[in-house]
Amino acid sequence: MKKSDLRIVFLGTPEFATASLRALVEGGYNVVAVVTMPDKPAGRGHQLRYSDVKQYALSVGIPVLQPEKLKDEDFIAQLRSCQADLQIVVAFRMLPEVVWTMPRLGTFNLHASLLPQYRGAAPINWAVMNGDAETGATTFMLKHEIDTGNMILQERLPIGPDENVGSVHDRLMAMGAGLVTRTVDLIIDCETRGVELPTTPQPEIAELRPAPKIFKETCEIPFSRLTAQEVHNFVRGLSPYPAAWTNLSVNGQTVENVKIYSVEPITGHQSPITNKDIIIPCREGAVRILELQAPGKKRMDTRSFLNGLHNS
Repeated sequence: MKKSDLRIVFLGTPEFATASLRALVEGGYNVVAVVTMPDKPAGRGHQLRYSDVKQYALSVGIPVLQPEKLKDEDFIAQLRSCQADLQIVVAFRMLPEVVWTMPRLGTFNLHASLLPQYRGAAPINWAVMNGDAETGATTFMLKHEIDTGNMILQERLPIGPDENVGSVHDRLMAMGAGLVTRTVDLIIDCETRGVELPTTPQPEIAELRPAPKIFKETCEIPFSRLTAQEVHNFVRGLSPYPAAWTNLSVNGQTVENVKIYSVEPITGHQSPITNKDIIIPCREGAVRILELQAPGKKRMDTRSFLNGLHNS
């Protein structure tokens, strides 16, 4: 079987998924349709914004399906008319069985973690927030329970001790795109040779770390419950998006909902503490705020923030 003979439907929404879709298209694979989230109002003018996946799909002439409900009969009929041999899911939503069982070769998912760890909606954030030294990506076949299907391929990626989630996201996005095309190549090879796709059940691990969806309340920094190093990990695991936050009291002024993008634990090896620093005690040790953003202001270093308070 040639790659152009394999009919693929791609399901995804954000930038992370677009990299995989682009790799498939530019690699000569036959993507016959894309499924993505409905357009949503964005910005001050509440203009409808296309998802990143939709923007790319339209730019290369791929038909786009945007169902409100994945069990909608009209959508199911449209999807069935695509006659897909294979479906690929990257950063989408949970699929009903009628969707993921439709293609004759099934549906596989790219998940941005070393499964079975970090099943859930925000695996990249939680790996960095927990201070992990590595993460990775896994392709696996879909089944009923979310993120639990048999693994096809897995690749590891180191996380730097001061690296934030934005950097890890971008490196995983590129690595994941390569993993998707390698998975499709393996499926094509097995189909050509008439053999079963080799997959591996996810291992049983006593202590699984979840990766639930992150909300605003998740992002408030619990200084009194974390050590200085844990606060450092917490902040970089949410930087630059959605960003950790706290309420700051500085020189008698309180500024609420300040986004914190970068901190460093105080260990004695940094430069001396001055009146141009913001130091916050933690459960153990303390951290120096390096970069932050007050509501309605630009992102800035601490010195600029304090100068603005002094001049206001």
